[in-house]
Amino acid sequence: MAITPIQLPTPFSAPIWAGSADNKVPAVGGTSGQLVGLTVNYGSGTGVYGGSGTGVGVYGVSGGDGVRGECTSNQHAGVSGINNSGNQAGQGGPGVYGFSSNLDGVQGWSHSSQNAGVSARNTAGGYGVWSQAKTAGYFDGNVEVTGTLTVNVDIVLSGADFAEDFAVETIECVEPGMVMVLDENGVLRPCDKSYDRKVAGVISGAGDYRPGLILDRQKSASERWPIALVGKVYCKVDCQYGAIQVGDMLTTSATPGHARKAEPLKAFGAIIGKALRAFDSGRGLIPVLVALQ
Repeated sequence: MAITPIQLPTPFSAPIWAGSADNKVPAVGGTSGQLVGLTVNYGSGTGVYGGSGTGVGVYGVSGGDGVRGECTSNQHAGVSGINNSGNQAGQGGPGVYGFSSNLDGVQGWSHSSQNAGVSARNTAGGYGVWSQAKTAGYFDGNVEVTGTLTVNVDIVLSGADFAEDFAVETIECVEPGMVMVLDENGVLRPCDKSYDRKVAGVISGAGDYRPGLILDRQKSASERWPIALVGKVYCKVDCQYGAIQVGDMLTTSATPGHARKAEPLKAFGAIIGKALRAFDSGRGLIPVLVALQ
């Protein structure tokens, strides 16, 4: 699309150069409006306009910002870029292009808790943000997705177990690593008897392991804890019922919140999982492969 020419002052046959020795005074100033004394009554036109057939419309080089735009209206942008090289407005190349050899190509900041540092919107059904790199995206903080998340290859999680939030009795002694059972109302409490078939799992988050995936996380008036249903988790054990060896099946014990070595014939329906580390005496935490049976 051809650039619409504008009427320029004459003569205009040679470049116009301007310089300023004062770092508080710009070399070139452009305003839309009327200068009254030392006050500018701003208008609605263009402050500075740069046009070129194939070159650069406006080019800025500086030890500070090469080009800077400020705006006092919440309906407009500080810097706006439009590319009209397609058949319709905005169908051509990038509207704004950013490149840096050692920092971010484009960087956005916001001091508003209701708005984004960088905002992207596509009203034609395409991508709002498109990224191509070895690591296409990096987020330092929480990520919220309100729509469908589609993954075409793998999901890699650093956590060790698959957990789900459950309502737990509000008692001070509950902590990660405890073996939990269901009460008559479906609320969880620490186990307190051996071979309890109401066993639900182990509270995730003890030791070096953290949950890799948590289901049913929601705001609730009651206390809720993530219960490891599958995977590796640190579990409280008590060896007064027998020393634990790697691979031993574990079940609930009479020691509140603790697991014990199970006798397989007695533990059907009450198995928590398999011990991943031996434990000879006393009480403590050991890694367990949760496999409820």
